[in-house]
Amino acid sequence: MEKKKGLLSWYFNFNLLYRILIGLVLGGILGIVLAISLPSETLGKVLVWTNFFGGIFVNLLNMIMLPIIISTLIVGASSVSPAQLGKVGIRVIIFYLVTSAVAVVIGLLMGSIFRPQAVLAGFAEAAGRDVAETTVSTVLNNILLPIIPRNIFAVINSGTILPIIFFALVFGLALSYLRISSDGRIKNAAETVFHFFEGIAEVVMKIIKGIMQYAPIGVFALIFGVFATNGPKVAGALGVATAAAFIGYAIHVIVVYFGLLKFYGGLSVKRFLRDGKNPFITAFVTRSSNGTLPITMEAAENLGVKKDVYSFSLPLGATINMDGTAIYQGVCAIFVALTVWGHGFSIEQMGLIIMIATLASIGTAGVPGAGAIMLLMVLDAVGLPVTAGTAAAGAYAMILGIDALFDMGRTALNVTGDLVCTTIVSKKMGELDMNKWNS
Repeated sequence: MEKKKGLLSWYFNFNLLYRILIGLVLGGILGIVLAISLPSETLGKVLVWTNFFGGIFVNLLNMIMLPIIISTLIVGASSVSPAQLGKVGIRVIIFYLVTSAVAVVIGLLMGSIFRPQAVLAGFAEAAGRDVAETTVSTVLNNILLPIIPRNIFAVINSGTILPIIFFALVFGLALSYLRISSDGRIKNAAETVFHFFEGIAEVVMKIIKGIMQYAPIGVFALIFGVFATNGPKVAGALGVATAAAFIGYAIHVIVVYFGLLKFYGGLSVKRFLRDGKNPFITAFVTRSSNGTLPITMEAAENLGVKKDVYSFSLPLGATINMDGTAIYQGVCAIFVALTVWGHGFSIEQMGLIIMIATLASIGTAGVPGAGAIMLLMVLDAVGLPVTAGTAAAGAYAMILGIDALFDMGRTALNVTGDLVCTTIVSKKMGELDMNKWNS
């Protein structure tokens, strides 16, 4: 990476992960020290400023949420060639979506068992929007029907997430068909539209990188407010949330992935681990599904998967298969709900989270920290909007402060899932070189 020069080069050239962790630790320590040493009136004046700088970070994250959903979903869906979609894509996509849904269930289960909760004082009352009492009519008319937007511009203006996801997917799939049209005029127009949204996606990712440069300051300010108001008792809750997520990751690998390999694919788990461990370790360290892609492709080649299969399924998986992110969202959503409301979700709300988190996984970019931005969308959809000064913002800041730790595990899980699903689909299609498994 090119070294920055200038007055703040010491800041920008220092590892971002370490900067965020330092911001978390310093914010917590300074918050506790000043809460003990300063009179309440003086501490209140300090909190005005820290809340302001923390609010900037929260607003920046919310600002970028819709652009990243729309642009990445359209680009991802329109990158799927209809020919590949029919031959390999449908099988792979079904695997990806089903395992993502199972991952959300595991995340919610871990959150419900461990019940990580921080008791936060000094925050505004949460403006929660509970899901209405559920009947068949409620599910059909109030949850499922509104997913299809009547006016996409009104939906974008209101920030309602599920209809935006639906529209972006439909738009992207239609665009993928136009990109292979035999009519040159239509094909060129479609390519122009594709490159337009691809350009937006790149711009958005650049903005996210810029926002993350501010993250250490934002995390410091938000965590300072949490600890200055509540003291060290909230730290234990973060440890419980982390344990819940990593146990969920382990369960998903052993039960879902290894179970599919052994009992559905009829393949050796030990043989898979010989090459599968390389992308797992790389993803854990880099926290990037996209950055690990060359290593994952090499592992697929060594496992006997044909290039025309893995060259499609692995890049697609880096875009839409986010099982680790789904577990993370389940655990963290319960953490925020317990912290804000004092109780978890109803069965209906959990069902909604499973649907939203599964669909959201399609729009989660395979880059470090993207899952934390998608968590904002899940929280907003279940009535826990992250707004500066609220308990939801405080709980979210705590999660964000150690997000890199969550991210290591969830990215390693995401990449492993890509390779497992690709290998099994290849085996079921008769495209797997079994000589590589008998060596």
